[in-house]
Amino acid sequence: MAENYFKTYPDSKGFFKEYGGAFLPPELDAEMKKISDAYFKISKSHDFITELRSIRKHYQGRPTPVYYCSRLSQKYGGRIYLKREDLNHTGAHKLNHCMGEALLAKYLGKKKLIAETGAGQHGVALATAAAYFGLECEIHMGEVDIKKAHPNVVRMKILGATVVPVTHGLKTLKEAVDSAFEAYLKDPINTIYCIGSVVGPHPFPMMVRDFQRIVGIEAREQFLEMTGELPDNVVACVGGGSNAMGIFSAFLDDQECAIYGVEPGGKSLHIGDHAATMTLGTPGIIHGFKCYVLQDEKGEPLPVYSIASGLDYPGVGPEHSMLKDLKRIKYEHVSDAECLDAFYELSRLEGIIPALESAHAVAYALKLAQKNPQKSVLVNLSGRGDKDIDFVVDNFEMPQ
Repeated sequence: MAENYFKTYPDSKGFFKEYGGAFLPPELDAEMKKISDAYFKISKSHDFITELRSIRKHYQGRPTPVYYCSRLSQKYGGRIYLKREDLNHTGAHKLNHCMGEALLAKYLGKKKLIAETGAGQHGVALATAAAYFGLECEIHMGEVDIKKAHPNVVRMKILGATVVPVTHGLKTLKEAVDSAFEAYLKDPINTIYCIGSVVGPHPFPMMVRDFQRIVGIEAREQFLEMTGELPDNVVACVGGGSNAMGIFSAFLDDQECAIYGVEPGGKSLHIGDHAATMTLGTPGIIHGFKCYVLQDEKGEPLPVYSIASGLDYPGVGPEHSMLKDLKRIKYEHVSDAECLDAFYELSRLEGIIPALESAHAVAYALKLAQKNPQKSVLVNLSGRGDKDIDFVVDNFEMPQ
């Protein structure tokens, strides 16, 4: 990797080599520049850093632990460890960047936070951040996802957020992003669009990655302390890719660590049955940035699907796209069935119910453990499964 990697990528225009950038209408260019300038100025200030560190420790409950899965390891082989982001306040990694984005909004004098959400975890985290800072909050969510993740919809409303159902197209994450962008365009002066992953126009992929780096920083130090060595494998699920970039960022220079991003293979690899962007996508532009995209011959996004609402996005973070081309990270996919098996295995062997998104990473970790029983695997358990339990038991047969 490049020396001073985090100062090299992205470049001054927001590119990770050929990916990223900001392909925006002229009226948004000036606002994005303000956000970018403010981020570089404010996020490096003593007051901002001190306040964010205090929030992480006293409000979020960081650091989250690394946990050794003894029974899972005994059954599947290898040594399987989890970075327990499910124990972060609100139950997922999302609050790491939401508190940072909301704190930036506070320093910018914004009055309202706007965002999209798929599985609802980003929506809950942003609603939480808005309540903490006394800001308004508006969350756009596809009708399909509202039904799948109903508990999170209730949580957002209890926290004071307005949930806007998105009723066009496939009524999932891509359409929720479209809707949230349109709402932001109506009043970019008083609002800020808090993107929920390492996607979107510059500076958001960089900002979200930087706020999520705390996951990798903690995990690397904790794993070394626990074992005296680095993990042989690091695994995380990838939709947009925020939890993955969070943990991967700490291991990019450690060539002895193999890194795997796990995408949703869904029901099959036919069009509309999956969201395996890195496996089957090609470079294109979506939502104001360049990345790998599942797209047709005209460059229009293809329909996508995943059992996990937080992963059904036809694009991916531009930094992930670069790291795929550099062959530093291997991107694999697992099916819905494999995801569900891992969901129940972790629940019943370790007493930890994972989010369906995270269960994709667990499923691939089990494959690695069986294939290489002498190796260690560190999984970013990006969220807990409270939001998914009704959907799972109502739609799939529970194993005995």
